[in-house]
Amino acid sequence: MEAKQSSQLPPGFRFHPTDEELIMFYLKYQATSRPCPVSIIPEVDIYKFDPWELPEKAEFGENEWYFFTPRDRKYPNGIRPNRATVSGYWKATGTDKAIYSESKYVGVKKALVFYQGRPPKGVKSDWIMHEYRLGDTRKQQANKQLGSMRLDDWVLCRIYKKRQPGKAYLDQKVEEDEKIEMTTPETAKTNEEQMMLKFPRTCSITSLLDMDYLGPMSQLLGDNNSGYDFQSSLAGAGAGHAQMFQFGEMPNYQTTTDSGKFQAMAQTNVLNHQPWFGP
Repeated sequence: MEAKQSSQLPPGFRFHPTDEELIMFYLKYQATSRPCPVSIIPEVDIYKFDPWELPEKAEFGENEWYFFTPRDRKYPNGIRPNRATVSGYWKATGTDKAIYSESKYVGVKKALVFYQGRPPKGVKSDWIMHEYRLGDTRKQQANKQLGSMRLDDWVLCRIYKKRQPGKAYLDQKVEEDEKIEMTTPETAKTNEEQMMLKFPRTCSITSLLDMDYLGPMSQLLGDNNSGYDFQSSLAGAGAGHAQMFQFGEMPNYQTTTDSGKFQAMAQTNVLNHQPWFGP
């Protein structure tokens, strides 16, 4: 349904009064027949309609709607209000909240939920109502004529439909899907390269070769002190053994673990003296 905009509010302004403001500047003015600061709250007997019919009765509102409404008695000699509607009823929930203005008690706020059907088999809905009434309504009720069905001349009601819990999750899911769709091939490639560099230091040399990681040997073995110097090893091994290292050959490594770090020991003999061409 399209939101109605009040002609008395400039563009961009919204009606979001506090509980105290609703009591002091709207309900109190309405009860004493004084004009409200802005005449945008209509007079509607909300109990003659179901809650989903009320938004079109309002003069403004997008997600919540305000009404001045009278309250009738449920029984002629009682003080319980009649909260039945066309196809359901409003049921109070929680405790009443006292409204204060400069430390003075001025009114009360009651929360109600709409149930479809008839009690006690009504089905709870998502429609919520906050009912505001003045703090001196007990005196007004005592002055009412006996046998009159009118309980209060005016109360102020704020009605809205509660947002479903799953909707927030769906909105978040849509935003995540949109971010995934906006990922470019260049960004995906960069992320993949960063993940390849984050390998565990305790993995074996065979695992690193399977990962096709061809970085410097110092990175492969850990910190700087654990790097392997081929030239120094060849010089210490002698010319006879040095001739055994031909292009394409790979010396045999034995790895031992000391406090989570690798130590590589080059052997002077080559495994079976066979050339090694890599994976």
